[in-house]
Amino acid sequence: TGDSEIINRSSKTLVQRIKQFAKDIHTKYVEPPYTTDFAIMFLPTEGLYAEAVNLGLVEVLQREYKINIAGPSTMAAMLNSLQMGFRTLALEKRSSEVWQVLGEVKSEFEKFYSVLETAQKRITQTGDELDKLIGVRMRAMERKLRSVEKSESNSFDDM
Repeated sequence: TGDSEIINRSSKTLVQRIKQFAKDIHTKYVEPPYTTDFAIMFLPTEGLYAEAVNLGLVEVLQREYKINIAGPSTMAAMLNSLQMGFRTLALEKRSSEVWQVLGEVKSEFEKFYSVLETAQKRITQTGDELDKLIGVRMRAMERKLRSVEKSESNSFDDM
């Protein structure tokens, strides 16, 4: 009929009903940390969605009830966007886990390097001791044996 009083009354009733549904959705389904801290209210017709947007309900519902509204044309885009966000969040979580593991591996590698360095020093020390044993001790034993040989040959020559 185009009666402005009926239009105003109907708009107020629509706002009250949408807010009541938003409150019900929030009360029933929004329970962090078990759920997200928001929910989506699907408005089944483009006209109803457009009217809610024109009445300024988008910001009010988000602020007061943490409810986002979606119409037939926006629901798929909103769900795809949320899915990508959750995937990104999961990747970030996995990424932080990977960095933690890499940090632990780095710490273990430093310990491994320290133990390996100590083992290398011991091997080098053992090699040096073997060189001494083979070099110095062997020459000392050879000298003793030569002196014994000389003594024997001198003893036989005296006979």
